[in-house]
Amino acid sequence: MEPNHEPSSDSYAADIASIRRAQVRIEPFAHKTPVLTSKTLDSISGRKLYFKCECFQKGGAFKFRGACNAVFSLDDDQATKGVVTHSSGNHAAALALAANLRGIPAYIVIPKNAPKCKVENVKRYGGQVIWSEPSMESREEIANKVLNDTGAVLIHPYNDGCIISGQGTISLELLEQASEIDTLIVPISGGGLISGVALAAKAINPGILILAAEPLGADDAFQSKINGRITKLSEVNTIADGLRAFLGDLTWPIVRDLVDDVIVVDDDEILQAMRLCYEILKIAVEPSGAIGLAAVLSDSFKKNPSYCECNNIGIVISGGNVDLGVLWNLRGRDPR
Repeated sequence: MEPNHEPSSDSYAADIASIRRAQVRIEPFAHKTPVLTSKTLDSISGRKLYFKCECFQKGGAFKFRGACNAVFSLDDDQATKGVVTHSSGNHAAALALAANLRGIPAYIVIPKNAPKCKVENVKRYGGQVIWSEPSMESREEIANKVLNDTGAVLIHPYNDGCIISGQGTISLELLEQASEIDTLIVPISGGGLISGVALAAKAINPGILILAAEPLGADDAFQSKINGRITKLSEVNTIADGLRAFLGDLTWPIVRDLVDDVIVVDDDEILQAMRLCYEILKIAVEPSGAIGLAAVLSDSFKKNPSYCECNNIGIVISGGNVDLGVLWNLRGRDPR
């Protein structure tokens, strides 16, 4: 399956111009999400933190930005046959919603182990759910079949120029809302989010530091940066279900060149950050969304002299679609 993406004037799949076009394109549909601050969390971290709350985005996650940009970039002939994707949750719901807004079909291939709350979102927004096995091979095989059967357009979850451009609108907003930010910490999985964020942020402020936050049980980006090439893992094991994908050929060059470092945290650190988000920020955050806070509170960040001048840190809270029942059961902490 070949991803659909806008041509770029340079070697990347997107650039600041495509991101600014995306901002105009999605403005009638997407929320401009708030930035929250907390003196308590500033005190705990020893830094000034700015939380870009994409948990308040339509669909409950940042993914709506890219999906909306991709769907509304299609010409009428392309759009008529609908769109297809494979996703474990947030992109699936986002694409279903964007397609619903344009009035076209959305065929969503979802692995059987996807969180129930995310599957329900897809159905709520009118997406046609097609089940696959949990493996990426099964997801892609079934998506290929749907693609051939329907003639729909593939909208890849992250390895797509329109997706990257849409996600980059986060930086345009955040650096306008809090121009003093000198560091951004962003979750990383397939790389669509951090690629867009990095492209836009570095164009606005070339000196800004871009740090990726990644789970220990799915640290392919960390290993890829060390090895200088895309490195895939034989298996992944993390509570952060939205961070289990591997970098794509369009996202990797941007991550390689523009992401300054990758901070790896374990699942217990992620859970603790979730708890702080609930108790202090008073927001519902999924594990993938809490990992940026986990990173800034980790010893690997606090004790690294390279980060001593990171004083004003923007943290992307990427989503809030958490299946609480599964989460508590997983850790033996079901409160019911």
